[in-house]
Amino acid sequence: MLNVINFPNISPDIFKIDIGFLSFALKWYALAYIMGLLLAWRIIVKMVENPSLWINQQAPMTKNKPEELLTWMIIGVILGGRLGFVLFYQADYYLQNPFEILMVWRGGMSFHGGFIGVIISGIIFCYKNKLSVLSVGDPIAITTPIGLFLGRIANFINGELFGRPSNMPWAVIFPNEEGENCIRGITEICGRHPSQLYEAILEGLILGLILFWGAYFKSWLKTPGFSISIFFIGYGIARFFVEIFRQPDTYYITESNPFGYMIQMTNFGLTSGQVLSIPMVLIGIFIMIKALRIL
Repeated sequence: MLNVINFPNISPDIFKIDIGFLSFALKWYALAYIMGLLLAWRIIVKMVENPSLWINQQAPMTKNKPEELLTWMIIGVILGGRLGFVLFYQADYYLQNPFEILMVWRGGMSFHGGFIGVIISGIIFCYKNKLSVLSVGDPIAITTPIGLFLGRIANFINGELFGRPSNMPWAVIFPNEEGENCIRGITEICGRHPSQLYEAILEGLILGLILFWGAYFKSWLKTPGFSISIFFIGYGIARFFVEIFRQPDTYYITESNPFGYMIQMTNFGLTSGQVLSIPMVLIGIFIMIKALRIL
């Protein structure tokens, strides 16, 4: 067996309480959502309190408004993330089992769906409070990588959304049937790309640092919509790249399509994540052109 890294023994549950027939568990994934939203809220408050960041020294909203924005973001993330997973990934299954759409505790959230949900809820918030959509959207875009970073770390802890088979020295044996068979010598397929960590670094850490650098050192917030465009383009490119190493969704894998392409071409194809990321890059370019008034 090639040198690979054994998956660390981390429970998906931070803690679990059993009281009679009742059971409650706080999972790392849920904590990632909670912490991502709370940190985003507090950072947006700090941005709003710093007039020097904004055009004409005027923040787009008062410092009490981010709390209301947080409520709308929570609604957008939960509804959008769940409906996005249902529509983008397993529409046929949920059309046959519609009552399971509400069973979010069984898992199944889509970033693209959650982001669309945040966009819609953010637009509603802005129109309700007569605020600039682009100016309010910029700090949301800047703080979104925080949630992405935490969420991908939680994906890794859960041993889910792992990558394709790999013999790289940092390949990981994940805790599933395949990993157990590898340890027992039943199969030669052992390590896999820790693609969750690739995404955490690219979509979370690096993209987040670029956006914060732009806001605090390059005055990007003084050009409404520019930070949004950087997020769209940056996330789309990063996700498209990581999909090369990420294990595709199982429902796209067949004998004739072993690489799990959503769109099959002659010698290659595009995964579902890549198909959904292309429009993000194009939308980002369009927003950037409008923000900079290039055309």
